[in-house]
Amino acid sequence: MLKVKAGDLDKMGLLFERYHRALFAFLYHSTGQAAHSEDLVQTVFYRMLKYRHTFTEVGEYRTWMYHLARNVLIDAAKKNQRMVYQADVTAMSEKIISEPAADIQLEKKQESENLHAALAKLSPEYREVLVLSRFQELSYQEIADILGTSEGNIKVRVHRAMKELKSIYLSDRAI
Repeated sequence: MLKVKAGDLDKMGLLFERYHRALFAFLYHSTGQAAHSEDLVQTVFYRMLKYRHTFTEVGEYRTWMYHLARNVLIDAAKKNQRMVYQADVTAMSEKIISEPAADIQLEKKQESENLHAALAKLSPEYREVLVLSRFQELSYQEIADILGTSEGNIKVRVHRAMKELKSIYLSDRAI
């Protein structure tokens, strides 16, 4: 990113190749909409170019990237007034399932749909920290830097989010 900041814009393609999948996964898990997430990925990389002068050597590139992605999500939510999590579970479930046995495939697909339904019921703040910590595998310190808070606060949020997700997931299964 330092080379991009210095004016070598060709290096942006390399950054895109390295990080667009992880960024898409973060945005997809935050919105539940594949096409919308693809658009948001493009917006994030556009903003990286536009605001490349704000990147500093102090922080890690991924932290800066996810901070921009989070801002893009917030802006999209404001623009759409209220962004509703709407999982495109059929497309994602088919990618996840790779077992040959039909009953195992069906069970995995159902579990995936149940998990996405439970994620949809979480507050955006809880869904965000879970996606960053569990799906994107960022450290608590990196998440704290992205969200502008302390590592301890993030640990508490993740714990509470997992507790609420478990409660929602189990209550949905009981129905």
